[in-house]
Amino acid sequence: PFNASLLRPFLSGVSSFSPKFNVAAFMPEAAGIQGLSDRSTLQEFSVSNGESFWAAAARHRLSWISPFHTAQDCDLSRGRIKWFEGGKLNVSVNCLDRHVHTCPEKVALIWERDEPGSEVEVTYRQLLEMTCRLGNLLRRRGVKKGDCVTIYMPPCPLAVASMLACARIGAAHNVVFAGFSAEALAERIRDAHSSTVITVNQGVRGGKVIELKKTVDTAVDSCPMVQQVLVAMRTENPVAMTARDVDMEEEMLKEDVVCEPAVMDSEDVLFLLYTSGSTGKPKGLVHTQAGYLLYAALTHRYVFSYHDGDVFGCVADIGWITGHSYSVYGPLANGGTTVLFESTPIYPDPGRYWEMVQRLKINQFYGAPTAIRLLLKYGDQWVHKYDRSTLKTLGSVGEPINTEAWEWYHRVVGDGRCPVVDTWWQTGGICISPRPSDPDAEIVPGMAMRPFFGIKPVLMDTEGKVLTSNNTSGALCISQPWPGMARTIHNNHQRYIETYCQPYPGYFFTGDGAYRSKEGYYQITGRLDDVINVSGHRIGTAEIEDVVNQCSAVAESACIGYSHDIKGQGVYTFVVLKKDVDVQETDLSRLLNDMVSKKIAKYACPDFIQFVHRLPKTRSGKIMRRVLRKVVERDLNGLGDLSTLDDPAAVQEIIQGHRELRGQQQQQQQQP
Repeated sequence: PFNASLLRPFLSGVSSFSPKFNVAAFMPEAAGIQGLSDRSTLQEFSVSNGESFWAAAARHRLSWISPFHTAQDCDLSRGRIKWFEGGKLNVSVNCLDRHVHTCPEKVALIWERDEPGSEVEVTYRQLLEMTCRLGNLLRRRGVKKGDCVTIYMPPCPLAVASMLACARIGAAHNVVFAGFSAEALAERIRDAHSSTVITVNQGVRGGKVIELKKTVDTAVDSCPMVQQVLVAMRTENPVAMTARDVDMEEEMLKEDVVCEPAVMDSEDVLFLLYTSGSTGKPKGLVHTQAGYLLYAALTHRYVFSYHDGDVFGCVADIGWITGHSYSVYGPLANGGTTVLFESTPIYPDPGRYWEMVQRLKINQFYGAPTAIRLLLKYGDQWVHKYDRSTLKTLGSVGEPINTEAWEWYHRVVGDGRCPVVDTWWQTGGICISPRPSDPDAEIVPGMAMRPFFGIKPVLMDTEGKVLTSNNTSGALCISQPWPGMARTIHNNHQRYIETYCQPYPGYFFTGDGAYRSKEGYYQITGRLDDVINVSGHRIGTAEIEDVVNQCSAVAESACIGYSHDIKGQGVYTFVVLKKDVDVQETDLSRLLNDMVSKKIAKYACPDFIQFVHRLPKTRSGKIMRRVLRKVVERDLNGLGDLSTLDDPAAVQEIIQGHRELRGQQQQQQQQP
């Protein structure tokens, strides 16, 4: 018989031999690109012709006031990142006005309040009206283009309106997670130079009332630059108001429902978001207008296969980048319906997520491995109790998901029919994830797998050379810029260069290690620096040590992360006391935990505090955290060469103390 496949290379333009990949149906942005035969050639094109790929996507996906003239102008070695120069747009118009023109009554936000069954729906028209009134109020009260407004609010429609109102008038926003302490909030207000703060009277979470306004009052006492605090009412309870406080909702009612959007350059600042650094001082990552919005919109659409009419359920707090990109900007840029989750996974019971999925008919669910691991322990019955048939895609974010949690999520929550996308991020959005790929393409549990369009990962060896083979591990870098990356660290571009650009010149260093399988899939193996990931919250060990060392009884401390069943990583702190300190260790442990909770946040509190006479150090005085990690992991064979230590006997003492501490804990757990 005639073998048509022999002729195929010569007849590539003749469509009768092979079903043509319909690029326009899969990705309208790429419709004009010639010669794409399947998804993998589209992926290759997006990397090898990044500039034309992103330019096509930006023209199609965003609404411009005036078009850009240069798609990209970047130099990774100098930390210069510029996308879509010459272009002018307004992010709030892209997220609101253009959808109000076509479908004003479409639901934009579903506010899943703490009490189940009390959800509130907000249409695009209503959200635009709220945003405009608030934008006008901010303008009337002196907030100008280029100012930075700090937002300390739980997930709620007014918090989203606050973010979008800043974007509308050209002010940057700095959202601070509403679980941070007054000191952590104050530090971020001061670094961002905010003269305006927006908050609520109280928060409600897990059935408890949280005094957010009081926290702001305490914070602002040490921030002389703050001139006004706008206060919205989340509960009926009145709170003390001072001369600088403004009743936000009352004042908004006086404002017009039309607010002229500021004309912004592509590279103007959209927001700051503070993340934990390994030096102990939080760093304010800067994201700009067009590139960030385009990347959030594109990843939201294609990683989760979001289609018009779907309900997108990202349960991350808006105070984290996940909430910014996939509760707010990505879904709203795409004209989607997005859920704002105010509660906890176990309030009022461990069925909360799945009861919500049933009631709100959620199609894509995006949560953290720490919550999945927690719910797994409560058993399958809480999941089976509710109808989850609307679910189409399950996502995981914040840290690598372990295989057991992945299997449970896939089998029990998704009934084995929903793809699980384990998403790996870098400053602003998803960069590696199992999807988008062919619908039947394999997904390996616990692996992020495939780079997104335009993302080109590389692995580096210890000499700084690129590892080209598969089945190998190294430091994960990204070899070319992408529109969604952070542009700088606020007021400290040098730190940005040192953190991301200098470790491997010409490449963007992610801080993570990774393994590339023989098939070429990526698996994230964890941080390479001193940053711990507790329940998806990144926290620098130096930040915790800094607080512990402020205690007058403490001479020095060392903090490490260790494997924790629920949280992914727990915090284990070694403390050396000053000579002649007479204090009960249990009392001191309690005091140190209180200090960390007050100065950073509850989630940063050490799970274990071990008091030691000395820490293992090199002769030059550097604490050997690697040795401490091995002790806590009980990998005594992996301690390696201790001859470089100043005092190798310190290690034996620490091993003995660690055994005793674990023994005490087990006894306590066995007591009725």
